[in-house]
Amino acid sequence: MHKEKGVFSLFILFLGLATLCESRVVSVPAGPLVRVEGQSVAIRCNVSDYQGPRDQEFEWALILDNGAEVQLISTFDPLYPDTSVKDRVNSGGISIKKLSDASVELIISKVRASDSATYRCSTPSTDSVMSGNYHADVELRVIGDTLRVVPSIPQPAVSEGEPLELQCNASRAYTAHTFLSITWSIRKETNTLEDILTFGPDSGVKAGQGFAQRYADGGLLLDLREGGFYGLVMKGVKPSDQGAYVCTAREWTRQPGGGKGWHKILEKSEEMGMVTVTPLAQSLVVSVEKNITLNVEDTLNLTCLLAAHGLLSLDLELTWLVRAVNSSAGQRVLIHVGRDGQVLNGSELVGMSRVKPDAFRLILPKVQRSDSGLYFCQVKAWLPQGSGRWYQAAEKTSDPVQVLVTRLDPEFKVTLTASLTPQFTSDPTEMVCQVTNLLNLRDGQLSVSWTYAMNTPGDSSISTIASINEHGVLVPGEKYRQQLDRGDIAVTRSEQNAFRLRMLRTRDEDMGFYSCIVTAWTPSRQAGWDKAKEIKSDPVTVQWKPKTPVLSVVAHRVREASTGGSTFEMSCRVTGQNLQNPGYSVLIRFEDAQGQNPQKILSLNADSVLQLEEGMAASRTDSVALEKMGQQEYRFRLYGVQVSDRGFYCCEVTAWTRDQSSDWSRAVSAESNKIEIAFADSGPVFNVSIHSDRYRVLPGDTAKMECILSTLGATPNTDDVAFDVRWFQSPARAVENGGAVPLISMDRWGVVKKSGGNESTECSLERTDRNTFVLSVHRTQDRDIGEYYCTAKPWYILPDAGTWRDGPELTSAPVILSMKLALWDSLKMPVLYGVVAALGIGALSILLGLLVANCCLSRNPMHTPRSKLMDLEID
Repeated sequence: MHKEKGVFSLFILFLGLATLCESRVVSVPAGPLVRVEGQSVAIRCNVSDYQGPRDQEFEWALILDNGAEVQLISTFDPLYPDTSVKDRVNSGGISIKKLSDASVELIISKVRASDSATYRCSTPSTDSVMSGNYHADVELRVIGDTLRVVPSIPQPAVSEGEPLELQCNASRAYTAHTFLSITWSIRKETNTLEDILTFGPDSGVKAGQGFAQRYADGGLLLDLREGGFYGLVMKGVKPSDQGAYVCTAREWTRQPGGGKGWHKILEKSEEMGMVTVTPLAQSLVVSVEKNITLNVEDTLNLTCLLAAHGLLSLDLELTWLVRAVNSSAGQRVLIHVGRDGQVLNGSELVGMSRVKPDAFRLILPKVQRSDSGLYFCQVKAWLPQGSGRWYQAAEKTSDPVQVLVTRLDPEFKVTLTASLTPQFTSDPTEMVCQVTNLLNLRDGQLSVSWTYAMNTPGDSSISTIASINEHGVLVPGEKYRQQLDRGDIAVTRSEQNAFRLRMLRTRDEDMGFYSCIVTAWTPSRQAGWDKAKEIKSDPVTVQWKPKTPVLSVVAHRVREASTGGSTFEMSCRVTGQNLQNPGYSVLIRFEDAQGQNPQKILSLNADSVLQLEEGMAASRTDSVALEKMGQQEYRFRLYGVQVSDRGFYCCEVTAWTRDQSSDWSRAVSAESNKIEIAFADSGPVFNVSIHSDRYRVLPGDTAKMECILSTLGATPNTDDVAFDVRWFQSPARAVENGGAVPLISMDRWGVVKKSGGNESTECSLERTDRNTFVLSVHRTQDRDIGEYYCTAKPWYILPDAGTWRDGPELTSAPVILSMKLALWDSLKMPVLYGVVAALGIGALSILLGLLVANCCLSRNPMHTPRSKLMDLEID
């Protein structure tokens, strides 16, 4: 029993706690709710933590100031509204809307000022136990519609880059707990409204999404003044700023419950009007003065005129351009000046200045013909974008103006002549390209190009030999580069207006037509040259007919070899035809008397190098000579002709010419007639002669006398001849004694012997060369005076037998040796001694006289000179 009472007590306690935890709560927004008269008002009411059915019923009532309650509307009782509000309920001015099972909303469509009161939301009890609250009150304050937005018509049109100021006046009667905001918006062609700036309701400024950066850069400002003035300032408008501007004023109140959100209670908009933005590109006009004609060396002045709204506020970037007339080449920049006035591109010769705010002048001094063309002025306009940034607002290029620079074209004539034409292959060729009647060139230059055509002047296979360009630089043609490098072809400028082409060795393939092309160049503005005029000469034909070379050689005797040992001399004269600058080689040939056994004796090649051939023994190298006596004459000599040299001699001549590689090339050969050496072999003939270096000698001097032997006739060689030589003196006493006695002798083996009968004569004998024997008489005396002569017996080897054979003894003519009389030498010492002795005695006599006179006269001064003389006489 007691146990059952305990369980029931616990159940009752649990039920009570559950009842306390689930108490009904009816809630409405925290008041006061401020609304504007004439606006629609919706007040929400919620119920929670209730028991009973899920769907709850609601009743709205109005609590007057005296505490009386006026029933407004109910969700379940249509008779619930008070008679004072029944008409509004029936008409829908006051209605209730069920939002959910536990939520409704009281709606007053057009709230009146008299609707300001406290509104109560009640819920009938469906709970088993009464707990919580069954109604909630909220205060509604209805204020009058005092918000006014006064439109101000803006400037209807503005140019890009100019500032735009829009004015909006908004006013309202002050009401507690309400706040005001102003929004500037723009409506563009798409009819969408885009917010620019919003001020309020919390005194902050908020930029629209598309204007945030611009506002941050300072390009948008909100001008707030007293008296409800809300102005919008746009520092530099853009074409995108064109549209209808709207000023919207909104009245706000705080969200119920003291939250941070805002509730808009009133909004009024006024369209300020349409603003048209004229793009700068539309207002910017760029023009250049009319066409102009100048003379060469004049100064070009062109003015670029600008017109634009707000020109002074623009930063301008200007470029002068020029394009050649009727040319596919693009335009080039003369000068480019940036926004800061710095020259970004251009020549130092080109100048530009801003003579007026709307005028820029181009100055180009000393114009040339190359400066002719179409001139443009290109302008880029820049506008500030905020934070020091700029954007290009417009770009315009003027219509072109034609500038024509006239100049008298150079006038001249070109004449090509051949000053040297080839007659044979490898002959030189020289052509002169003469420029005459040259006018109007001034500071210009002439260039020349030499061309060659194989067949006709109009042949398409024309090739350039070489050129001298306007800078005076030789430019070789591709096919002739090697010939020019080797010097085979020379291209020069011999005079101011004359050009020469010289080909040192003209080849057969060089035959054809030659022309020269002369070009006149005038200085250009870009430190270069412009082609002014070009004239091609009439062609000159280089042609010759190849001819067969002809060569003839004639030999004639210059000196006859009549005996053995004599000299043979032969001349060969060469005559050539159809040979160009030939060189000749000469070969001396020999045949014996029967015209057989041909041999080569001596040769001289085209470079004048002498060579002994195999037909001449090396021991006789000094016996032959071959000389070039003239351009076409050669002379052969054979010294000491021997029997073996008898036979026939001729000259074989070959003509040589040089090819392109400067090597000798054989042209033609010819052989002369034969010249015979024929003489009778009678053996050698000897001769002797005597010679003395001086014929008068002083006593004690050495006298020298030469005995000279010569050989005439055919001898094999010089080693096959020898002599026995003796020297004789023939004084008078020797003749009286029965004949001369040999002084000294030398046999053919070279042994010297001195005769015994002449020991008093000091002499010696020596052989100074092959045919000279010298006698020397040393310390000559009176006994050595007289005649001297020499005798010689020749010995020679017979060519056929090989044995020695003596010849007749030969005696030379005498030579007289005399003694000079040395008279002065014998007398000069006695004379000298006598003169010295005489002078000494005279000087001693004078000295003695002076001493005696001084000593004697000084001791007896009273003596007269007469008495002194008398004394001396007595003495």
